Amino acid sequence: MDPVDELSRRGGVARVRTLREAGVSEYALRRSKEQCEITTVRQGWVALPDADPQTVGAVSRGVVLSCVTAAERYGLWVPAKSALHVAARPNSARIRVPSQVVVHWSKPVVLRPPDAAVDELVNALALIAQCQPFETALVIWESAMNKGLIDDARLRGLELPPPARTLLARARPFADSGLETIVIHRLRWMGLRMLPQAWVVDRRVDLLIGDRLVIQLDGATHTGVQRTRDIAHDAQLLIRGYRVLRFSYEQVMERWPEVQSVIMEAVAQGAHVA
Repeated sequence: MDPVDELSRRGGVARVRTLREAGVSEYALRRSKEQCEITTVRQGWVALPDADPQTVGAVSRGVVLSCVTAAERYGLWVPAKSALHVAARPNSARIRVPSQVVVHWSKPVVLRPPDAAVDELVNALALIAQCQPFETALVIWESAMNKGLIDDARLRGLELPPPARTLLARARPFADSGLETIVIHRLRWMGLRMLPQAWVVDRRVDLLIGDRLVIQLDGATHTGVQRTRDIAHDAQLLIRGYRVLRFSYEQVMERWPEVQSVIMEAVAQGAHVA
């Protein structure tokens, strides 16, 4: 078996033992090293020359990519770019990493497989609950739930740290984007009924407050055919007695007091009441 092909299949980085168990011979490994087709990352690990630098860096230091870095790898909605986060065993010796890298020395909720370079999602979420501000952590947790990668029934049976338990009690799978999670979280103090992804006039809306106030949130790529359809739907909502407020990503993330003020005034006018 060709070690290059097997490494490619495993993401470019793997343990030598795993390759050998998969059928790669000692001779094939040695020959590939001599021909510079693969390189030694650290004792017992090899990689392709063009393997992902973050993964190679983590493996070379005996850590795994975790927390928000792992969340990005799982395709979750992470509100802002962050420093590289890695996890190490609590009893690990001193880890030499660049100063900008955040190291979490923690016992994992779920055991890490010996071949892992990226942490298990549950472990990453548990670290996020302890590392990130509540709103950021809630966005990431609800993104994972919305994608079907985790569910509360599975998480309830695990030994989670207290901050993760708090998030589990709050997180819901219904928000279709991080913007929806943020808006709902920031408006919860109003004590009004809020339904994300509510079905109104033959289509889903981002958020329905009360009976009649529709909040639509436009992402950075909200253009073209999608925007045309949304404008047409807004018109149908308006002629049926709904009040529609539409906000952009930039407004929610950078100018929230203005957004909140508009919504509060609409509620004061009774726009949410049938």
